[in-house]
Formats: sequence, C-alpha cells, structure tokens
Amino acid sequence: MTMIETFSGQLRAGCAADWRAATCHRFVGELANDTISDTDYARYLILDYAFLDILVAHVGQAVTTAPSMLEKRQYAAFLGVLTGDEDDYFLRSFAAMGVAEADWRQPFDHAVVRGFREIMLGGAKATYANVLAALLPVEWVYLSWAKSVADHAPARFYLKEWIDLHTDPGFEAFVMWMAAEMDRIGPTLADGERQVVQDIFNRAVELEVAFFDAAYDA
Repeated sequence: MTMIETFSGQLRAGCAADWRAATCHRFVGELANDTISDTDYARYLILDYAFLDILVAHVGQAVTTAPSMLEKRQYAAFLGVLTGDEDDYFLRSFAAMGVAEADWRQPFDHAVVRGFREIMLGGAKATYANVLAALLPVEWVYLSWAKSVADHAPARFYLKEWIDLHTDPGFEAFVMWMAAEMDRIGPTLADGERQVVQDIFNRAVELEVAFFDAAYDA
C-alpha cells in the first residue's frame, strides 16, 4: 500500500504545500548548515519551550483518550521523553547561549503559541482521533525535516542535538506508530469526523510553518 492510499498519507496530501514549506523551511537549512544566528535560534527555542508545556498537556489528553493500556503506554513513554531528555536539552541550550532564566521561564504570548494552544487544548472535542490529528503532524514534520539533514553535523551542540533528538530510532518508531494508529481509526470515522481530523491536521502543519517563520521575528 502506498502512502497516499493510507489515511495518514491522505492527511499529508491534503496539506502538501504547507508540508513542503515546513520540512524545507529556511530554518531547517540554516540549522543543518550551522548558519542560523544564536539570536534567531534562541528566539525559536524560547517559543518552543512555551509550546512544550502545551504539548505535554496534549499528550496527557492522548493518554486519557487512548482506547486501551497498550496505546496509553506509548503516549506515557513519550511524556517521559518530553519531560526528561527534551527538557534537559532546552535548559542546557539556554545556558550555552546565555539566555536569561527570566526570558525562558515567563509565559510567551505569541500568535503561533496561541494557535497551538487552541488546536491542542481548546477548539474541537478532545476525542482520540482529534487529539491524534494534532499530535501526529507536529511530530511527523520534525521527523521528516530532521531525517532530510541527518548527515549534517553542525558544530554547535544545541543544533546537532536538535537533529539527533528527532532522528532517534525510538522517536521515529513512535511517529510511525502514531501514523499506523491514524490508519487504523480512519475507516471507523464518519465523514464529518474525518473532515474535522483533516482540518486539525492541516492547521497543525500550517502552524509549523508559522513557528519556523517566528524564529526570524525581530
């Protein structure tokens, strides 16, 4: 079965232009080539750290709405990564770039963060399908762009480790498992429910483009 014949593949095809814009963004190239400025990367990380709080709460919703303990364990394990290795990465990176604690601890009120808060913690009813529709594209975009530059080794550790975190075999396995979950539940959804899932997926990918754009907001 080709990707376009799977439900997850159809979701990706439904936002193909934004998918390309996110995975081929200027940010990706500058990160991989070690040319992004610390100012721009710090701005991105501060935004992403604000998003991490939202993401952790959203994965908590996945644990709650998942249909069985088998699925709940997958999301619970990912929560451990987010609150462990990934949180540690942020703190070490902020320290290395000299970002003041007050700058990364305070809530960051940016339109793109508000957009993710809306699709992950508000808006559509928190069904398992809708929760997965927001989580899958966010992580899949990162897996896709990171794999495309996996052979790059930027000198600054916080750039290289950001690639490494998102090409880790465990992370890839989790993303592909989520795609398979979407393929499994897709046929069980009514037409209206499938459209809601597509709309959430589309919006998440659109916000990923905006997130990378925001790294360059002076």
